[in-house]
Amino acid sequence: MHAILRAFAVAAAFAAAAAIAQPVELVLTQVRAQKQPMLDTLKELTAIESGSRDPEGLDRIAAVIEARLKALGADSVEVIEPANVYRMEDTPEKLGKAVRGTFKGKGTKKLLLIAHMDTVYAKGMSEKQPFRIDGDKAYGLGIADDKHGIAMILHAIRVLKDTGFDEYGTLTVLINGDEEISSPGHRELITKAGAEHDATMSFEGTGTADQVRLATAGIAGVTIKVKGRASHAGSAPERGINALYELAHQILQMKDFSEPATGLKMNWTVAKAGFNRNVIPYEAEAMADIRVLRVADFDGIEAKIREKAKTQLVPDAKVEVVFDRRRPPLEAPPASIAFARHAQEVYKGTGQDAEGGHGEHRRRHRRGLRGASDKGTGRRGLGPHGIRRPLERRRIHLYRQHRAPSVPHGPDDHGVLARKGCGPIT
Repeated sequence: MHAILRAFAVAAAFAAAAAIAQPVELVLTQVRAQKQPMLDTLKELTAIESGSRDPEGLDRIAAVIEARLKALGADSVEVIEPANVYRMEDTPEKLGKAVRGTFKGKGTKKLLLIAHMDTVYAKGMSEKQPFRIDGDKAYGLGIADDKHGIAMILHAIRVLKDTGFDEYGTLTVLINGDEEISSPGHRELITKAGAEHDATMSFEGTGTADQVRLATAGIAGVTIKVKGRASHAGSAPERGINALYELAHQILQMKDFSEPATGLKMNWTVAKAGFNRNVIPYEAEAMADIRVLRVADFDGIEAKIREKAKTQLVPDAKVEVVFDRRRPPLEAPPASIAFARHAQEVYKGTGQDAEGGHGEHRRRHRRGLRGASDKGTGRRGLGPHGIRRPLERRRIHLYRQHRAPSVPHGPDDHGVLARKGCGPIT
């Protein structure tokens, strides 16, 4: 628990400004006082189901965040509707809102703290996976990705208030509700905000290591759609064109497209076909997740997929390939590297070491950032989007501007507590 407190203290101090006047012990005292309140906040947030496709749940959690920012004394709090939506193959009709809170200080530097309130989980999953604490680990649906990030921001600001620290110019909190589906409704908002601040800290998990993440992979999605012809599976299967057969063929012939040497990853994750047991399926569809470290790799993998799709098992089936470029890779500019080194020094002051690292999960649209940016400032955990992944209560690591501790996540407790760091919005 002491490590978690140290990391939280660093997070609070770092969020305040690049240079702190308060001694570490004063900050630690305030952090210790926030330990139980922060766990209470995690319990409250994880009790609200807020999947990216659950507008009612997203409205509920947005209202909680809005109220908490107002209670912290924000100079302004806004609930922002999606705008200029960037529609992709899987973008839902209705998207979650964003909440923005602004705190004015006496300094000059502008800091942006970002996190997200949506999760990857379907409605109804929380009933079997309620918040719980088991030893040094806290579990809860979406806890690591990214409800711990929201809690870290709220309680870090509480510490700043309690220590009387206001030597920042503007401290902006921006939490969106569509990050897990590539922020189609708020990417312009986040990019613009990033460009207006001196540093951006993303409060998302950093994996299982203590590190400051400065870069993140680019994300693409590919959808293969197959059209065939329906027919009775018992009396006249030969009259049908089996779309499922062709889809299975396409998936299998592209199953080894990942390239570990270059960091390219391609994995098939969703498939659907047919509507009845005794009918030859006339349509089938599958989606794959793609990660790249270089922009040029988007072109290469798309061309490879389109060429391979021409090789069909069922000649009369019609095969369509849809390739979505959801976010480009984020590389670390000099300002971010310098920011991370400062974060490491602050972290060392707590008796811990933080590595520099390349983040793979966070997808904020940070291309427009003008200052330092940190992709992972959250706590370490057991990984996002998993089942039964705990948050380490005793280690609140400061990532990206001093990552916070990690919380495990998964349907059983979505993840290890972690924060995204300061970096351009991906």
